[in-house]
Amino acid sequence: MLQFFDQHILNKYKKQLRLDLLEVIYKKNGHIGGSLSALDIMIALYYCNLFNFDKDHFVLSAGHLASAYYVVLASKGYFPKEKLLTYSDLGSPLQGHVSTQVPGVEYSSGSLGQGLSFAAGLALGDKKHYSICLSSDGEHQEGQIWEAISFANKYKLKNLINIIDHNKTQIDGTIQETMPLTNLKQKYQNFGWQVFEVNGHHLDALISAFKKATFQKKPTCIIANTILGKGISFMENKYRYHDVKNMSEIAYLKAKKELEQ
Repeated sequence: MLQFFDQHILNKYKKQLRLDLLEVIYKKNGHIGGSLSALDIMIALYYCNLFNFDKDHFVLSAGHLASAYYVVLASKGYFPKEKLLTYSDLGSPLQGHVSTQVPGVEYSSGSLGQGLSFAAGLALGDKKHYSICLSSDGEHQEGQIWEAISFANKYKLKNLINIIDHNKTQIDGTIQETMPLTNLKQKYQNFGWQVFEVNGHHLDALISAFKKATFQKKPTCIIANTILGKGISFMENKYRYHDVKNMSEIAYLKAKKELEQ
């Protein structure tokens, strides 16, 4: 089993980043549900020692998960942790959707569904390095995603990895209620991709999938099954926590207590 931290240290570390994320959202508002579901994926990516993001490429297609990305980047020293509390402030580079104004960020996110196309272009243009995209399951309701998937198969982009934060929830409800995606794994396989499906909150499982992806001769999709609002019981799998504004002190303290346990 792959490990990059002592398990006790790892759990303490994951806990701290969740607390950092909660603090940002409590003080500044923002997208907390998906950020909590995707945080472990980003931790695994940036701490697995398989990729060098001075050379390899990371594209956060689901740009509204910015707060999770920011706490990871701060933990890696791309900018001082104190800057996290400038999130969404006028003039701050740390806005609600990521942009290249932030140190370490290579892609400015716009409408959902565009990031995989950008990542595929990077993979085609820079075949010596990996191009890794983190997308959401809801984005797969967009046609452009499937054009990029087809493109990647045509050009056999073995250096392209798309990770799907599969929390099965979007802003208006569940994926199933809004626009069902049916069998994502089978769809990707039909388009000629290698597919791995993992627990998106299990770092060892994620890192193992990343390692397998580096040996493929075709583009790889990693379906990371996650929980919206992971770690905060009253938020978990509740679509109304897609975005939080003016979190009450009572809710904040309850969430903090759960994350500290």
